[in-house]
Amino acid sequence: MKDNIVLIGMPSSGKSTVGVVLAKALGYRFVDSDLVIQDRTGLLLSEVIATFGVDGFNRLENEVNASLDYHKTVIATGGSAVYGKEAMEHLQTIGTVVYLELSYESLCERIGDLSQRGVSIRVGQSFRDLYEERRPLYEQYADITVHAEGLSIREVVQLMKRELSL
Repeated sequence: MKDNIVLIGMPSSGKSTVGVVLAKALGYRFVDSDLVIQDRTGLLLSEVIATFGVDGFNRLENEVNASLDYHKTVIATGGSAVYGKEAMEHLQTIGTVVYLELSYESLCERIGDLSQRGVSIRVGQSFRDLYEERRPLYEQYADITVHAEGLSIREVVQLMKRELSL
């Protein structure tokens, strides 16, 4: 049953923040898949990446996201969720995938310390490189793209509800 809303996008695009507000507005549950990973491993995301490397983290994230089984839930995924083909195919079958799109410049203003955030980024890779690498994947998997540039949380939620016909 396809009764979930799955949020994808870059780190700091507002998936978790918007997701909580959207879930409240719809009477849905809210799940942050990064927190599910932390719960299952007993480690912070940054510790998972330090322990298993970027590839190990991406494999684990793919497994976790491919196993999510919810109904009437807003699911905020980690920014790297789109690297997991099985996970994204599963998420597309259980929900409407919404890409929260922001410009590179806006993301840079919000992001803070990448290593502290537990961002899946390779050694020597810049945030710009990551943005350029992931953007086509977000566009590929999205059922709906919400252009969140310059909008408040409330405005993004209203726009999402309109786009989703809710």
